Amino acid sequence: MADQASLNQLLQWSVENSAASKNDPTTHSTDQQRDPSHGLNAAALAELLGGPSDADRMRQAMTAIIAPLSEVDLENKLIAWDNLEQLIENIDNANNMHSLGMWQPLVAQLDNEEAEMRKWAAWCLSTAVQNNIKCQETCLAVGAIPKLAKLAVEDESQAVRKKAVSAISSEPGLDELEKSLPKEFWVGRGVDAGDMEAVDGIVQKLRDHASRG
Repeated sequence: MADQASLNQLLQWSVENSAASKNDPTTHSTDQQRDPSHGLNAAALAELLGGPSDADRMRQAMTAIIAPLSEVDLENKLIAWDNLEQLIENIDNANNMHSLGMWQPLVAQLDNEEAEMRKWAAWCLSTAVQNNIKCQETCLAVGAIPKLAKLAVEDESQAVRKKAVSAISSEPGLDELEKSLPKEFWVGRGVDAGDMEAVDGIVQKLRDHASRG
């Protein structure tokens, strides 16, 4: 059931559209009608009409992603990944990943034998941790940093390496990252996360490596 705020929004929308209809001489022209959803928040509209919430869509996407290939083929898994990545561009949705139990299955996909699946997993992690301290801390806590570091350095796919580096570049867990990287990527042991020059040096080395064919 919609909450009071959503009902108030619906009432306001109804009044505005009713007034507009009275004052708009083109109201009855089928090719010039107003967009009936104009001014109504998409999430509120979905809730009022009984449509799936963002949380529902996130669950549906992850269900498709982790399903066996015999049930969901790669093409549809990639569509699910795309949907998930767009949803977690919203910081509230990204923060909701923890309560939805999505972090572990997402990180597990970094080990997928299919390169496209690894790429999308790293991509979604990169999106989730972008300017989001809560997700950065969770990413570190669930053990994603060593996996991302390995992909950034060792993966045969350039696209996977680049997405892994993108995810790493937003992470504050440099101690964990240094432990996971070969020595040639170190700028110096015990780099402080606040030392942006040293941090940039590590990330740049990884980017240069990832860009090689």
